[in-house]
Amino acid sequence: MKNKICVIFTGGTIGSYASGNTVDLTVENKAALIEEYKKRYGGDVKFDVLRPLDILSENIQFTDLDAMAACLRAVNKSKYDGIILTHGTDTLSFTATLFSQIFCDVPIPVVFVSALYPLNDGRSKGVENFAGAVSFIENEGLSGVFVSFTNDNENLQIHLASRITVAEQISGNFSSVMGAPLCELVDGKFVYSESPYLPKKEEISKPRQPYGRYSLCKDIVTIRARSFLDFSYYNFGQKKPRAVIIELYHSGTICTAGEETNVLKFIDYCGKLGISVILSPVDSKARVYASAFELKDKCILAYDTSFEMTVIKVMLALGEDKDIETELKKNNFFEKIHGE
Repeated sequence: MKNKICVIFTGGTIGSYASGNTVDLTVENKAALIEEYKKRYGGDVKFDVLRPLDILSENIQFTDLDAMAACLRAVNKSKYDGIILTHGTDTLSFTATLFSQIFCDVPIPVVFVSALYPLNDGRSKGVENFAGAVSFIENEGLSGVFVSFTNDNENLQIHLASRITVAEQISGNFSSVMGAPLCELVDGKFVYSESPYLPKKEEISKPRQPYGRYSLCKDIVTIRARSFLDFSYYNFGQKKPRAVIIELYHSGTICTAGEETNVLKFIDYCGKLGISVILSPVDSKARVYASAFELKDKCILAYDTSFEMTVIKVMLALGEDKDIETELKKNNFFEKIHGE
């Protein structure tokens, strides 16, 4: 046992400080997370620290993602039991989902850790989330990319980074696709979910093919289904994206009636401009509503993954000039809920 973990700090609320009604990053607070962990939990783990960037995650840019990925890639994985990467909650689901793909073959656990409140706020679970990541790395022996997080009035949970969804509105709580985290910490031990939608523990550390070279396409527009959504406001006459990704209702539907609200007309409009339209999420095992019958013949359906994963896969596919449908069918790190 190496008892050694590399911690990559990138900023976010977990690396910030509350003063009055303001939350911001502060140089003096950089070592607070590890120091507080040692004070509460002790142990003989040695931490090596890297700080490739220091931002609030809502401000993240493509260059920041590149710096974060380059830092993680450069870590000598043979020296460590695992890697902890701190990140803000606002864009956690995007970065964690991305890293679950481009680092799908990582041989040790990489665990994202966040907090809803600064460490000097009594409501913060930042230290607990960090401690959960340390325990998971030390005791579970899995490889891949994960997220350690504690929701309100719940046990700490470990999520597959490929399954994490965007934080719940206002509360900031996180969940996984189908509401099933990989495991949770109960009385000091990790208890694994028995959900049929999750891989078995023994499957997770099997060797996986590396993702290889990657580049993210920025020319993407995302739209979320809402009552009375007027597609006529999306006029791409002057500047057009390469793809539009539409988040469907939970039942895999969207309005196909009326004029401005009719997604079929909007898809036809995009088709004339050479813009790919992708609809997500779609459960391949679910019954299809009559209103959705025409959709599969007019656009691309993203089956059995989260909307966040669909966005990442489309950006990666277009960034490398790969076929979108082919990339959406892949199951790089257990992102498919009906994976093979």
